[in-house]
Amino acid sequence: MPEEINSPDGQGPSHIPALGALVVDTGHGNRTGEFRGLAGPYWSLRPVSGGPEWEAAPEHVRTPTSAERLTAENARINARSRRGPAW
Repeated sequence: MPEEINSPDGQGPSHIPALGALVVDTGHGNRTGEFRGLAGPYWSLRPVSGGPEWEAAPEHVRTPTSAERLTAENARINARSRRGPAW
């Protein structure tokens, strides 16, 4: 995934992320989520540790920093360990 999701002129997204890609929604307090698909003009995002999806305006979505990516991966691993083994 490229470093920038938004186009250089700031007029909207230059591409749609791959399913499951980590992104940060600046319109909702820099919330990190997984890209789940399109919901009309919005992008559907899901918290990395589980929970309900939310919709984000594409122009408010960016690629996570290295620190944000690490935090998200840790949250995902911790959530899996709390759920126990998949039977």
